[in-house]
Amino acid sequence: MQVKNYSEIEKTHFDNEAMKGIEACVVIGKKDGAENFCMRVFEVEPGGHTPKHAHDWEHEIFVHSGEGEAYGNGVWNPFKAGAALFVPANEEHQIRNSGSQLLTFVCLIPSKAPEL
Repeated sequence: MQVKNYSEIEKTHFDNEAMKGIEACVVIGKKDGAENFCMRVFEVEPGGHTPKHAHDWEHEIFVHSGEGEAYGNGVWNPFKAGAALFVPANEEHQIRNSGSQLLTFVCLIPSKAPEL
């Protein structure tokens, strides 16, 4: 068993045309011996967003803090802390922070996917 403190994990900053105001890290992944899943944490600044994209694996997302909107099936769906989101494989999707506070969410993906 491993126990980690999220605040001690190095984060990667993303800020370009596709992604704005994002810090992300892998909290549990291949380096930890995880063979089936990867757990990532994203922090999205107010006005920030992930890229709009699709891929052949599903996501499970838990919103820890903040509020935002998730794009899926051509519709923007509002959410706030405590929400759980399921994004099916091959569905175009995007997450954006529509609030005034930091949006933090945990994202689970299968091990076949790129970790970040």
